Amino acid sequence: MTAMFANNDHLRQPNETLDLAGIGVGPSNLSLAALLDSVEQVKAHFYERRASFDWHPGMMLPDVELQSSYLKDLVTPVMPTNPWSFVAYLVAHKRLYAFLNAHYDAVPRREFAQYLAWVAGQLDNVSFDATVREVKHEKDRFVVQFDNGSVAAKNIVLGTGTSPFVPSWATPFLGERCFHNSEAKFRLPDLDVKRVAVIGGGQSGGEVVESLLNAKAGLKELNWFSRRHNFEPINDTAFSNQVFSPEYVYAYLNLNNDQKLEALKASILTSDGLSHSTINSIYRRLYSLRYLEGRDIEAKLSPNRDVIQVEADKDGYRLIVRNRFDGGVEVAHADAIILATGYQFKLPEALSGLQDRIQFDRNSRPALNDEYCLNWNGPKQNRIFAQNAGRYSHGIADSQLSLMAWRSAHIINSLTGQEHFDLEPHDSQVNWLSSGHETLGQSIAVDY
Repeated sequence: MTAMFANNDHLRQPNETLDLAGIGVGPSNLSLAALLDSVEQVKAHFYERRASFDWHPGMMLPDVELQSSYLKDLVTPVMPTNPWSFVAYLVAHKRLYAFLNAHYDAVPRREFAQYLAWVAGQLDNVSFDATVREVKHEKDRFVVQFDNGSVAAKNIVLGTGTSPFVPSWATPFLGERCFHNSEAKFRLPDLDVKRVAVIGGGQSGGEVVESLLNAKAGLKELNWFSRRHNFEPINDTAFSNQVFSPEYVYAYLNLNNDQKLEALKASILTSDGLSHSTINSIYRRLYSLRYLEGRDIEAKLSPNRDVIQVEADKDGYRLIVRNRFDGGVEVAHADAIILATGYQFKLPEALSGLQDRIQFDRNSRPALNDEYCLNWNGPKQNRIFAQNAGRYSHGIADSQLSLMAWRSAHIINSLTGQEHFDLEPHDSQVNWLSSGHETLGQSIAVDY
């Protein structure tokens, strides 16, 4: 089987079978590719449909920042000497001291995006312009089909990322004036309207609101709706951040499904809250507009709201909103609606032929076992690993950058059949489980 691509010209001999084929190259699979670059015994290659690496380009609004440490990069947490670290990127571009002297409280997202693109552009085990059209299983291997050939692999790993979640009430209206925040950078500059409604009170919603207040001179009315009790900050304290540790994942895996859901709800603000800098910037901007600049903007910040229905209204929209604080029902009008409503994991279309063989949970999500593999009815030696798919099965950190290097290391240990990376749990400052209850620890390793 032979596959040819625009860059890297990745060719495989007809009878050669990869140990691992990666579908999609976002940060998660890029982390895996970077770590595998030094693991000679694993034959792996990763395929991306885009022409080059580009990380959430539609969300790259001015001055947006990471909400995690730059040390939680592609490789450092499990292999700090790896040449594909963020610090190595700074040194290679001769700006380490300039970066340190900038004293960033949080790294600009554009900086981290440039780092990721730098790594992706140099790895030999990554190919772009390589659209995976179909994945089949034949006897003891997967066959990954492209427009111009195919490759065989014993295992595959999904790294296609999550898809924007669009509420059912918004689906009929999607277009230039009703869109998900993943398109914000491209759509906001041309959005010439007077009334805007932003749906979603997390960091993405805050970044959109901040951008609108800073850039839209013609804006007259802004409604910001959130389902949460208030516009709440990210819980970024030392103990709260323990949920982004391997030790927490080991403990979380001991819980039943209902306990996992409760733990996930309890820790939501460790991940999905507003950064303090965004909150302060919005508040100060509203203060300036109202008291210092005298601009006539009616800004309504409305927490505890559920949008339950939207109707077309002349050239705009009529929103029916339930106030969960006092039970009232309200009506709002907008010329444009921006959906900061989050993301969800979906199987890529290329796996539609295998979908009937994959187990789904009661909420129609692909079921993920402790080893980051989808449960399916194929041979045990042919595994379908899934990156960034375990928010419910492995805890809130799985959808963040924080543990992607650690998760990649687990996958590599599974592929090699040995502890290639030392993932023995660290000492935890927080005791999560009942006394005498052993954590899963290294039992997360796959049954080879």
